[in-house]
Amino acid sequence: METFNWKVEGMTCSNCALTISNYLQRQGLKNVKVNPIDGKVSFEAEQVAEKKLATGIEALGYRVAGNGHAHEHEHGGAHMNFHLRRFFICLPFTLVLMMHMIPALHFHWLMNPWVQFGLCLPVYIIGMDFFGRSAIKSLRNGIPNMNVLIALGATAAFVYSLTGTLLNLGEGYLFYETAATIITLVFLGNYMEDASVSSTQRALRKLAKSQKVMANMIAFDENHQEVIFPLENTQLKSGDLVLIKNGEQVPTDCKILWGEASVDESIITGESLPVFKKAKDKLIGGSMLLDGTVKAQVTAAGEETILSNILHLVEQAQGEKPPVQKMADRISAIFVPVVIGIAVLSFIINYFVLHDLTASLMRSIAVLVIACPCAMGLATPAAIAVGLGRAARSGILFRNATSLENFREIRQAVFDKTGTLTTGRFTIAEYKYNDISEDEFKRIVYSLEKYSNHPLGKSISENWKTKNDIRWEKIEEIKGTGMQATDKEGNHYQAGSFRIAEPFIKEQDHSIYVLKNNSLLGWIDMKDEIRPEATSVIRYFRNKGIRTFLLSGDNLRKCKILADQLGIDEVIAEQTPEEKLETIASLTAVAPTAMIGDGINDAPALAKATIGISMSDATQVAMQTAQVVLMNNGLKNLPTALGLGRHTYITIRQNLFWAFIYNIVAIPVAAFGLLTPTFGALVMGLSDVVLAANSVRLFVKKVV
Repeated sequence: METFNWKVEGMTCSNCALTISNYLQRQGLKNVKVNPIDGKVSFEAEQVAEKKLATGIEALGYRVAGNGHAHEHEHGGAHMNFHLRRFFICLPFTLVLMMHMIPALHFHWLMNPWVQFGLCLPVYIIGMDFFGRSAIKSLRNGIPNMNVLIALGATAAFVYSLTGTLLNLGEGYLFYETAATIITLVFLGNYMEDASVSSTQRALRKLAKSQKVMANMIAFDENHQEVIFPLENTQLKSGDLVLIKNGEQVPTDCKILWGEASVDESIITGESLPVFKKAKDKLIGGSMLLDGTVKAQVTAAGEETILSNILHLVEQAQGEKPPVQKMADRISAIFVPVVIGIAVLSFIINYFVLHDLTASLMRSIAVLVIACPCAMGLATPAAIAVGLGRAARSGILFRNATSLENFREIRQAVFDKTGTLTTGRFTIAEYKYNDISEDEFKRIVYSLEKYSNHPLGKSISENWKTKNDIRWEKIEEIKGTGMQATDKEGNHYQAGSFRIAEPFIKEQDHSIYVLKNNSLLGWIDMKDEIRPEATSVIRYFRNKGIRTFLLSGDNLRKCKILADQLGIDEVIAEQTPEEKLETIASLTAVAPTAMIGDGINDAPALAKATIGISMSDATQVAMQTAQVVLMNNGLKNLPTALGLGRHTYITIRQNLFWAFIYNIVAIPVAAFGLLTPTFGALVMGLSDVVLAANSVRLFVKKVV
């Protein structure tokens, strides 16, 4: 199954997204996601006729602009916004038409119905070219959009006025200015909506802007002398050499070969403090060299970089529909037919009550133009776009929008120990060996632990490195237990937890036990440092009423000491990965549970939790099973992740409340004749701006 990512232009509301989604699903495509905020469309298929699909989408009234990773920005650049351009074309005609309503001006020639017709006709044609076409195509597809209401309202006013003109029925039948004003103000409203909704994407645009820079590529001439020439980073490929100078942006992911530098990685990790980098260290594309000069080798370019993966993950998450959106989608799908029904009913009731055709028609037109399905459709995507964008800028990646929403329900937080609450950096505190020399003991331990992925093993192999290591016939790492190996003479060696040494020693509190042929060779005690932010993070969770757990494969006594230091509520120690999985399953069954781990040994448990939060290095993002990834490899942003999840949900509820209350109040007000169609068009245009502005507050709102 291949995943396709497209950019589709012309979507104005969730009904548009539903139209495209239904069309693609009818074509047999799987996992269809359509985001009306940024126009990104993704779907899965084994093989697909791209031209045929693009033609089908264009027949619905939209345009396939290109691959979804191109990061086009409709509202940036030199080109004037489509709606704004049409607004400026219509505005002069509409202003002149409105002048006859000002008695002090005494423009008698404007009272001529044919002059008014001539002024209104260009506006009506421009309006129907957009609203009319879109309305017809949406009706043909079975999901009427907002433009159906606008087209009906403007056409009713125009045809009513034209009838009055042809039959010479007098001024009481002339409402050309109403038709022109509806179209002009809705174009203005659409532009304001576009601009407001576009602002919800600003965090992602800042990230995307970092993708295209000039690089100093290093090449060699025929005399093997270095030649440095400028090259756009999009043309770099893995293995190329680049020179990065003081104050320059890192053009792509690379590894330092020469030099040292102080690097600002805040655009990726959200961490404001600079990081010192030296030879063999990795640089993340998009970060900035604050001090120093380095020569580096490109390790990933284009779509393979960390920044590209971040943007792709956030865009995917924005396309996901959280549970709260489903109700709004169901209402949006039937909204337009319901409003048309209310408008017809309003006309009939008003006509029988008032016995006034003109007043009844104006009230029904007001109902059509004031109703706003966009507000309901954009309430959730707008808030989620801001929440995910701010999270990405803070070094927090959400794999899907559901995780963002689910944070509000979390009642339990389970922390792994090594690499999560502690830094994962260990030193050897003490060791003891039996019937063997110190050098031989160290050689055996190093030979075993050099193959380990566990932080303890890595620390030992760094401290006791030797060239005279044992060449094993067979070696393997057993998760939750340790290393075991067989040498060429058939001797069996083990290095691991107390579990392997239980028959030979009663002391349970050592870090690593070493055995040869089921005989104890010795033990090692390691000490690790607690993350400086761990205490404040645990305190934050407890203050929020969230019960905290320490879940570890380590020794119970050590885990209890750490838990007491940090104020953790409960300790579950000496667990294998399988037992961790069972523990998380049982805790999740009791209450929604977040699992925070380093993503190395905890993958199954992270996947099983209500929300899995990984501490892994950014380069491993694509391989994680966690729903949330903390990019700065630390706990510091965990409260922000929790706060953003909760406040995004609050914003969604506020947006939905506004969308519902606006329509519930505005439609009856229009039906009772308390709003003119002109004022209704203006209010409808502003309704989405209010919603987008509320969503944008998430950028600056205090969430922790």
